[in-house]
Amino acid sequence: MFKKFLMLEWKAFTRSASFGANLAIKILMIFLAIYFSVAFLALGTSVYFILEESGLKPVPTVGKYLIYYFILDLVIRLLLQKIPVMNIRPLLTLPIKKPTIVNFSLGKTYLSFFNLVHLFFFMPFTVVLFIKGFDPASVLIWHLSIFCLVYINNFLGILLNNKDNLFFLFLGLVAVFAVLQYYGIFDATVYTAVFYQGLFDTKWMVLVPVLALAGLYTVTFNYFKKNLYLDAGLASKHDIAKTEDFSWLNQFGTLGTFLKNDIKLIKRNKRSKTTVLMSVLFLFYGLLFFTQNIEAYDNPFMHMFAGIFVTGGFLFTFGQFVPSWDSSYYQLMMTQNIPYRGYLSSKWWLVVIATTVSSILASFYLYFGWQVYLTVLVGAVYNIGVNSHLVLLGGAYTKTPVDLNSSKGAFGDKKAFNVKTMLLSLPKLLLPMALYGIGSVIFNPTTGLIFVAAAGVLGFIFRNSMFKLIESVYKSEKYSTIDAYKQKG
Repeated sequence: MFKKFLMLEWKAFTRSASFGANLAIKILMIFLAIYFSVAFLALGTSVYFILEESGLKPVPTVGKYLIYYFILDLVIRLLLQKIPVMNIRPLLTLPIKKPTIVNFSLGKTYLSFFNLVHLFFFMPFTVVLFIKGFDPASVLIWHLSIFCLVYINNFLGILLNNKDNLFFLFLGLVAVFAVLQYYGIFDATVYTAVFYQGLFDTKWMVLVPVLALAGLYTVTFNYFKKNLYLDAGLASKHDIAKTEDFSWLNQFGTLGTFLKNDIKLIKRNKRSKTTVLMSVLFLFYGLLFFTQNIEAYDNPFMHMFAGIFVTGGFLFTFGQFVPSWDSSYYQLMMTQNIPYRGYLSSKWWLVVIATTVSSILASFYLYFGWQVYLTVLVGAVYNIGVNSHLVLLGGAYTKTPVDLNSSKGAFGDKKAFNVKTMLLSLPKLLLPMALYGIGSVIFNPTTGLIFVAAAGVLGFIFRNSMFKLIESVYKSEKYSTIDAYKQKG
């Protein structure tokens, strides 16, 4: 039966209307997978000797920081890994047992890159431990325990997918413990290291991750089996119904009408709401650059890079999917007498307002000095004047329908990638860094900031010309976009 399922999966991939685009993307993903695999392989091979030369005990040291390794792995899974999906509609009418369908769906995750990539780190590290004369039984049991923990993360990622409240609670707890350790108040690794070292020293402790994995698989299996219905989750209870007309926006005419629609879309749909919440995290991205804790980031060029991101959270997460947010009713919109200019202007003003609010909220960067906050403000000006137009222009080529009831891929979707959007992404980050570099090298850092700000101001001044260009592109891509939104596979 599994063989037949694999055949159906292959046919679904090759017969999809977007097969050509997906094939190109998968080839790119393969190159990325090779890159990360080689990086993990190099790290796994050398980490023992690096720690040994530093005067540290390799196994206890690795065990101490494994808690961060697995936390980071879980966060990446929650952001990027998709839950196992099958088209169950034709299967439910056939004599196929539900456990078989569920087992196959969960089985697909076993060979996920998010699981296999860990082999490239832990396998060479295990081989080095054998070479160094560690007890083979202890090494093998430790290796088995680690991979049980990897697959525990796999099933946790599946169960927690789309559970936004738990995800943010989890991130909050991690942030609290990280801050406490950073300031020397409480070091959680002192306690977690005992567990990871126990997996190496005490053979019976392998039962803990093995039993935890078995229990978690059972929970996941039962969850999917229970919800293996076409109408699962369709009915929902609403105790209170309320309407919002945002009548105060009527004074802005057509623009106000579109703004009302966008605000309601953000407030009432899971995917858009999650995206907006995720964009808030961009406000804290600059802490990696401005705290001077990472030497590679502690230079003016990378500060300019951070300045763009700090105020560009909404622009990069929400803006890149214009007009995909309206994909469910885009065809209906195109049959109405709707001016593209008013539609695009509403999206642009949303980005401008969000960027302005972000620059105000980012005022806490004043703690690091006026120069830092000035970099953030200059990044905001560039985002408003240049990047706001670029994301709208890139949206014409994205053509990725968005499921408003799903929060998966809050930071984007791999199908949103293509050559045109990639080329349009380069000026978003590289151009401000280049302008800053030219001004800094020829004159001084302040001049570099002036150059970047001037580009943003010029973009704002000539926004009407930019809107004409963007409008013409949307019109030329109109029918291909409609056709793309019809495709479900």
